[in-house]
Amino acid sequence: MHIDPYIVLGSAVVGFLVGMTGAGGGALMTPMLILLFSVKPSSAISSDLVAAVLMRPVGAAVHLRKGTVNKTLVKWMVLGSVPMAFLGSYLLHLMGNEKSAQTNIEKALGAALLVGAAAMVLRYVLDQRTGGKRTGTIREIVAKPLPTVLIGMLGGIVVGLTSVGSGSLMIILLLFLYPTIGANQLVGTDLTQAVPLTAAAAVGALVFGHVEFGVTTSLILGSVPAVLVGSMLSSSAPDRYVRPVITFVIFASGLKYAGLSTEALGWVLVSVLLAAFLAWAVVKRPWDPQPQLQAASDGETD
Repeated sequence: MHIDPYIVLGSAVVGFLVGMTGAGGGALMTPMLILLFSVKPSSAISSDLVAAVLMRPVGAAVHLRKGTVNKTLVKWMVLGSVPMAFLGSYLLHLMGNEKSAQTNIEKALGAALLVGAAAMVLRYVLDQRTGGKRTGTIREIVAKPLPTVLIGMLGGIVVGLTSVGSGSLMIILLLFLYPTIGANQLVGTDLTQAVPLTAAAAVGALVFGHVEFGVTTSLILGSVPAVLVGSMLSSSAPDRYVRPVITFVIFASGLKYAGLSTEALGWVLVSVLLAAFLAWAVVKRPWDPQPQLQAASDGETD
């Protein structure tokens, strides 16, 4: 069993981001294994799932201790996700290791990532237009059982197939279903519901034999300590600074799986970053002192 120090380092970065935002586990870890370390997609997915069995509970434990987990939402999501995760793992097994099957897995992964990135941007735009704030406490969030179970079912089958869903697609769906949910509560709830979900998907992966234990061990060594640090930060700080980075990386991974060449991907991402910077500059006008002076004047008036 070979421990790869570069996989350890890469998984530490991903683990920190998972702890900070609740997103990015499969969306970042699996593409990293496939694109940078040439691990077969089926093996990368399964190895990531098994490693997440140890990584996710660490983040969940921190949030449970801080009281930022909505246990009612967790219950309904798990009810739908766990059985569907077994189904997803079985479907992955049926697809096999043929080249066409691996291509199908990559396309499914890319589609899931692009939809997730677009939905995160849309949710942000809607929040800005409506003035919506994610400040609802656990007591203020009224659970919607049926749609919450459906979110769990969708996330379960997708996470079984691709290892993407528990931290990327499901967190996005929760944002739309519960628009006032607080950022810390959102991360804590998603990390906690992901514990039984990833455990179920990992059991399926072990049964159907796609796991590379050297890769899995490398992932565990890097991600577990890092997710602890990230979760400690996210349990007491908003994620508005980190989530745009996660959205950007999810978007980049999705484009790569959609078939974009490395050179074309580089130009697209540079263009997106430049456009985002220009849009921020136009809206915030950092060179204009008037907004700061107005804010200071308002403070003195109060």
